[in-house]
Amino acid sequence: MADKHFSLDMTIAQAMQAHPRAAEVFAAFHLGGCAHCHINQVETLDNLCMSYGLDPNELLEALEGLMETAETS
Repeated sequence: MADKHFSLDMTIAQAMQAHPRAAEVFAAFHLGGCAHCHINQVETLDNLCMSYGLDPNELLEALEGLMETAETS
């Protein structure tokens, strides 16, 4: 089993640092302001999911998909 690159306890900013296209995933979940919002430094992915009623597993799966694409390119 491959190591996970994203977790619910990481901040939005950390997720965006982990992969340059993470902001695109947030935008796909209708969260387009994450890159510029000041709270991205402290709000975790778990907080984000709870605040917006997102399925945390879907968000993590989409973010991990970025890494899988990068590894197979």
